[in-house]
Amino acid sequence: MAAYSAAKNGNDVILIEKNEKLGKKIYVTGKGRCNLTNDCSPENFLSNVVRGGKFLTGAIYSFPPQQTMKFFEEYGLALKVERGNRVFPVSDHASDVTKTLEKACRNVGVCFHLNETVRSVRTNDGAVSGIITDKGDYACKALILATGGVSYPATGSTGDGYRFAKETGHKIVPCVPSLVGINLKNPLFSAQGVSLKNVVLSARRGNKTVFSEMGEILVTHYGISGPLVLSCSAVINRIPMKEICLSVDLKPALNKGALDGRLLSDFQERKNERMKSVMRGLLPAGLVSVVLNAAAVSPEKQANGVTKEERRRLIEILKALELVPESLRGFEEAVITSGGMDLAQVNPKTMESKLIRGLYFTGELLDVDALTGGFNLQIAFATGFIAGKSI
Repeated sequence: MAAYSAAKNGNDVILIEKNEKLGKKIYVTGKGRCNLTNDCSPENFLSNVVRGGKFLTGAIYSFPPQQTMKFFEEYGLALKVERGNRVFPVSDHASDVTKTLEKACRNVGVCFHLNETVRSVRTNDGAVSGIITDKGDYACKALILATGGVSYPATGSTGDGYRFAKETGHKIVPCVPSLVGINLKNPLFSAQGVSLKNVVLSARRGNKTVFSEMGEILVTHYGISGPLVLSCSAVINRIPMKEICLSVDLKPALNKGALDGRLLSDFQERKNERMKSVMRGLLPAGLVSVVLNAAAVSPEKQANGVTKEERRRLIEILKALELVPESLRGFEEAVITSGGMDLAQVNPKTMESKLIRGLYFTGELLDVDALTGGFNLQIAFATGFIAGKSI
């Protein structure tokens, strides 16, 4: 998008790509379908930005999601909008997004150099003067860095842009994985593979609730994943994990009184059955032993033998099953990188460095990140477009 925008603005543009093909990371987005933006208003969009919302405000108003959609449709890509305003190609093929971007670039005269790795950036007297690659030396008046973060390193995102930024005197906010699963100290092994729908996941730091939302959690061999967990990870990824307490409300539709009534009714109806069987009416099979153990209720106990105190403990656990986070999963599984270029050193109107004239930063290189739903790709497209247009 940066190359297209710069060339459309009348510049001679070379796009240097170290991979054997363009847009390699796009192929893995949206499970291979590419959720390329979110069809919402700029205000709604910015409410889904976790960090850097103020910096991005101008960019998102100048190049909103609808502009991204218009761009792709004008170059022949049919789009569709799914739940949560997520935008996908009608074909469900991420490769069609890459092909459309390539077609747009060729249309405005962008020259592609594949299989070429940039080694360093040259500056002279406070301005960009060129780059050195493994195949040659180039002079240039302007350089846009669009290298992505360090998540999914197999696609070529190996932190090159951060290195170039540091080497040219810029400050980098330490990078952490975002939109990623959470390793637990107490994995729910018996529930592995269970998908918990319409539950509320909360994260507390001391007495403050830093995250609380309803959605879906997937129980894994290492801990938890799924849409709700990815969103939570984006909020807590810069807090020491030992300061975070996680809990899951397994029955958010019922308050404690209603839940007590439900348990009494179930116990009365199935009074001679064992608890491991009775609780199947309330919970997925894999979770029954987890809840009973946490509440210190024997799975072999008959329903009519459950005491009032045991019932109270069951209600407490059903409303707040405690999970102990150990760490986030790594960059190789993270959807995006959180951290990057210190925003104080970048002009939000142009994406140009405030330290080096003619040097521009875009997308994941910047210390901005958002939740899932097409927001992070839209940030990449908007910042790329603005950087190109500014030259």
